[in-house]
Amino acid sequence: MNAQTERFSIRGLAGSIEALRDEAMLANGVSARGVAVIAHPHPLYAGTMDNKVVQTLARAFVQCGWHAVRFNFRGVGASGGAYDEGRGELQDMLAVVAHSAPQGELALSGFSFGAFVASHAIRDLWPTRPASKVVLVGTAASRFDVAAIPEDAHDRTLVVHAEQDDTVPLADVMNWARPQSLPLMVVPGGSHFFHGQLGLLKNMVVRHLQSP
Repeated sequence: MNAQTERFSIRGLAGSIEALRDEAMLANGVSARGVAVIAHPHPLYAGTMDNKVVQTLARAFVQCGWHAVRFNFRGVGASGGAYDEGRGELQDMLAVVAHSAPQGELALSGFSFGAFVASHAIRDLWPTRPASKVVLVGTAASRFDVAAIPEDAHDRTLVVHAEQDDTVPLADVMNWARPQSLPLMVVPGGSHFFHGQLGLLKNMVVRHLQSP
């Protein structure tokens, strides 16, 4: 965290949801582009809102003028409830969106299990609250039923995967993306947690967020 980070909690269906809000880096008189809600990796494998990839995503959004909200799924940290195989976690993410981004521009992002949950949030919100930007990293397509990205959202979606991801094989993400003709950016030699390549990942996300 830094001086521009606020810790807060909201009420979710399973109890309190612990969250952090990183304020956008803005020049005087400049308004934030909107709010980005970022989901963390698997709760049963030490995934939290403080994960380094999640923090990297938050920094990229903040640098590009977005307020970044990351939160702990139910059963993680000070969040109430227990792991629910993605069903309850989707409700957690939707609750955070409703609280932190009730209007204005919305971005949705997630890493690993969080990308799986984010995909379903994108699908559910799209008819009434389409996301302006989508960033999915290390999408857990081998382990969960990742939702297809609405075709109209493809232009505003960045999917990043590591070539040598030993947690989620690249081939499985390709199998998810191929039927959608959804482009996928591959980091050569990268691992699931992008060890030594977080700077590169951040730059890729920044370029996407700065594109029209």
